[in-house]
This record gives sequence, C-alpha cells and structure tokens, in this order.
Amino acid sequence: MTEVDLNLLVALDALLQEQSVSAAARRMNLSTSAMSRTLSRLRTALRDPILVPAGRGMVATPHALAIAADVHALKEAVVRVLSPAATLDIREISRDFTIRANEAFVLLYAATLSAAVAGAAPGIRLRFAPRSDKDVHPLREAAVDLDIGVLPADAGELRCQTLFEDRYVGVARHGHPILDTGKLTVGAYAACGHVVFSPQADFSGPVDRALAELGAHREVKLIVPSFPAVIAVASTSDLIGSIPKSYLRSAAADQIATFDLPFVMPGFDIVQAWHPRMDADPVHRWLRALIFETFRSMG
Repeated sequence: MTEVDLNLLVALDALLQEQSVSAAARRMNLSTSAMSRTLSRLRTALRDPILVPAGRGMVATPHALAIAADVHALKEAVVRVLSPAATLDIREISRDFTIRANEAFVLLYAATLSAAVAGAAPGIRLRFAPRSDKDVHPLREAAVDLDIGVLPADAGELRCQTLFEDRYVGVARHGHPILDTGKLTVGAYAACGHVVFSPQADFSGPVDRALAELGAHREVKLIVPSFPAVIAVASTSDLIGSIPKSYLRSAAADQIATFDLPFVMPGFDIVQAWHPRMDADPVHRWLRALIFETFRSMG
C-alpha cells in the first residue's frame, strides 16, 4: 500500500467484527455493494481473501483472525486521536507548569496565582523560574510553559496576551531633598545620583533614552539586579530610582516615597507569552485563562 486509507482500516474492523458484508455495511451506513467493493480493495491490499463463504454465511481466514485484535486496537486508537478532546475535569488534573518571570513579579503575584490555581485545580503546581533575560528559546524548547513580562522584540512566532499595562514612577527615601523642590524639573531629576535595575548590567536604559531626547543626562551610580533592590538602596541612601508603578502594591513600597517622572515615558504592557504548540492544550489554555482573569479582577 503506497498510500494508507484509514477508511479501509475502519471497514476491515467492521468486516472482521461482523464476518458479514451486509452487517458490516449496516454498521458503517454503507450500501452492501459499496462494502463489497471495499472488501475487494482490502483483499488486494492484504493479498488475502479475508472473508470466504461458509454455507449461508462467511468466515474469516486464518490471516484475518490473526490480525483482528490488532486491527480493532488500531481503529480505536485512530478514533481516539482524531476525536475532539474530552471534557476537561480540571480538579482531576495532576501537572506541573514552569512560569518564567522576574523577581518583582514573583514577589507581587506568585502567592495570588498559586492560591487561585490551588482553589480550582489542587493537582496543578506552579514553578517560577528566574527571568534573567528575554531569550525565547526556553519556550520553543518546552523548558518553560509561560513567560510573563515585557514581550521581547524578537518574539517571532510566540503567542501573547496582555495582562496589564504599567509605567515607571520615581522612588526616593522619605525626606529626600528632591521631594521638596515643588514642581520637579528634568534638570533637578538628572542632577541626582541614580540606582538602576538592569539584568544586563547596562548603565543606559529607557529612562536615559528619554532624557537624551531632552538633551539631559543622568548620573547612574549603581546597578542592581532587581526592582526590590532598587527600593532597598533608594530607601537607605540619597540615590533615587525608578520602578514599575505596579510594584507599589508590594509591602516594601512603604519604605520609600514616590513621585512622577518629570518627562514623558511610554508605558509598557506586561504579557503572558507561550509557544504556538501549546495553543490547543486544554490544561495550558485553562491556566492562561485563569491568569488572565486573575489580573482582570485586580483592576
């Protein structure tokens, strides 16, 4: 057989189960003549009569009897593979998911998401992995199930869904002189020493690009690996920093004062991203929907 016709497999199973052309035709809602033609094709393909006359009925050949169980199992497997997924009972699912996100996101939302998952699907566990970079290969290689953060520019084929919009605000220790300047100017802001979060340890970032467009330059004195570290440094020194406004939800935000940046900074979307191979996976789809609804309920 140069090309496999799965209809022949179904017909062969019906013929072997019924051992009657007319009964097999009824099972498959075919005419007797159509089933006879199918039997002829099967005899040619298998080089075996399959069914032969025996009195008023038919009996299977030794070869047909030998393959009957395998034929039935194959037919059932094909039907199972080509049928829609069964209705998902999420409470019966046991599965682990790896979510890549930065430290600030984990501190802010990991407990909330874990509680939401546990309440609906106690057999599902979440594993948060550090987001030290925006490399998309872990998603492509299935090492990571979801990536949450700012979508990388080279996202390629990845699917994504916006969870919430965010923007940067300034942070400084309580009593910092910059908070007493009335209307904060770009010059006063740039004149301060700055602590910056940068996973790549860059001394220049989006704030610096926005300042450069205004002909200003700030002095970055310290680079730290997380937004919590920005807060920790800013709250105990004269350095000022900038953090996503969403991080003001954290308990650590009580340690610092906040202010609006004195120049326009574009906002950014926090998204959940995944590889297209997971689009139709019912449990993965359920988890994405739960995460989306959780953030929507936060407002």
